Amino acid sequence: MARRRRVVCVVLWGAAIMTAASASAETIVVVPAPYPRALRNPLKGFTTLNARTGHEWATLAHHYIKWNEIEDRESDGIDRIREFCDVKWKGFAEKNVKVIPRVYLHWSGDQKKFWPSDMKTDDYTSPQFQKRVVRLVKRLGEVWDEDPRVAFVELGIFGKWGEHHTPSPTPEMQELVGAAFRKAFRHKHVSVRHAWKEFTPFEFGEYWDSWAHYQQVWAHGKPLHDLNVETGRWRKTYIGGETAYDWGLWKTQPGDDATDSVSDPAHRDFVIDTVRWLHCTQLRWIGNYDARDPKAREGAEFLQLALGYRFVLEEVSFTPRIGGRVKLAVSFKVRNTGAAPFYYKWPVEVALLESRSKEVVWKDTFNDVDIRTWLPGDGWTEPEWIAIDQWPKKAPKATWSDAPRGWMSRPRQYRVSQDFKPVVPRGRYVLTLAILDPAGMRPCVRFATANYLKGGRHAMGIVTSGTFGGGKLPAGFQLDDPHEDMSLGYLVR
Repeated sequence: MARRRRVVCVVLWGAAIMTAASASAETIVVVPAPYPRALRNPLKGFTTLNARTGHEWATLAHHYIKWNEIEDRESDGIDRIREFCDVKWKGFAEKNVKVIPRVYLHWSGDQKKFWPSDMKTDDYTSPQFQKRVVRLVKRLGEVWDEDPRVAFVELGIFGKWGEHHTPSPTPEMQELVGAAFRKAFRHKHVSVRHAWKEFTPFEFGEYWDSWAHYQQVWAHGKPLHDLNVETGRWRKTYIGGETAYDWGLWKTQPGDDATDSVSDPAHRDFVIDTVRWLHCTQLRWIGNYDARDPKAREGAEFLQLALGYRFVLEEVSFTPRIGGRVKLAVSFKVRNTGAAPFYYKWPVEVALLESRSKEVVWKDTFNDVDIRTWLPGDGWTEPEWIAIDQWPKKAPKATWSDAPRGWMSRPRQYRVSQDFKPVVPRGRYVLTLAILDPAGMRPCVRFATANYLKGGRHAMGIVTSGTFGGGKLPAGFQLDDPHEDMSLGYLVR
């Protein structure tokens, strides 16, 4: 009898191994429904000058800052900068808005110069200027570099509007100030006005402040494109700027005004071509379209779809039943169908939600996942160049190209996979995925899938612990529309 019992025990133990192996091998594969509309996602898209206007798409606010607003005399301390920003950026985090600041000294005209009162106006090279500008940049870094409200930083300072012309920074000032910005900003991306010819050793990004202007596509857009081809600059840092409706042949392209740019397909498609050609992340001024105009709103959504990144979940696999030795295996496939990468290393979360209340019971993040590497396509169709009788003597066809548009290198699919071991009570749970803002570790970036739950998580299926019944979402499972969800935000320390 003793021998018999031992045999039975061995058989049962073997059966247990087979059961565990079988359960661990079971996988549910889900193809999430795509979400067709644009997304109000952070760090991309339309950029406003006032985050409090309630723009339908904007999560970025550009902020021009007069130097003498934050430092009027050498005796002013760094707290003046902090207090100024806290007042101006109050409420940004709750709206899921981040700022792109630019310090400048001259707007336009002799009456719009904003130099500190103890410095000589228009003095861009003296020893005093060199000392003060390096000190200011160091202080800006101390205040902004780890401030989650700051998205990117524009170098500014030199010339009208901080656009690095009239006057342009000398080579010596480029070296001095470029080095100061690189040292001050270890975490935030910095951009300049003419990245292809100024501050070149520092590999900064670009703000093209006459974006898609008919007379600058050859003179400024083409050199920027060549820089991208030669150095892969767009893979490393962001490219953006603003459209312009106040000089030259702007009515040819990008149109009469912002409303014309987004509502007329001839202008809108031209702007979208430049966005994809140059891997553009964000644009302002064009965001001033008339939101009461249905055609403008419709066209603006097409542009928002193109700007920056757009992460499409194409497949999700997971273990439907966990417990004992059986881990939660989760994998997904994603493709970036936008124009640019995401430029910060934000974590990707997997979570289990209580099936009725949707409260988070367990959550973790994927190891070694870098969403900055989820690149879009490359090599968008170049414009057809024609001769014109005005500067710069060459321009694109106003219709961009008669050839079919498309990527030379199409966006590739990326796969993420990891096993987890949740400790949860026996029961049924909703498996979700989300991309988190490190400032508070809250869901903030939305995938382009209709499997959405208010609050920023994406429901992928049902996982059970210690019981049966896991699998795909049941028929009638209640999902939410991400366009209607304005609840996302982040935390400021």
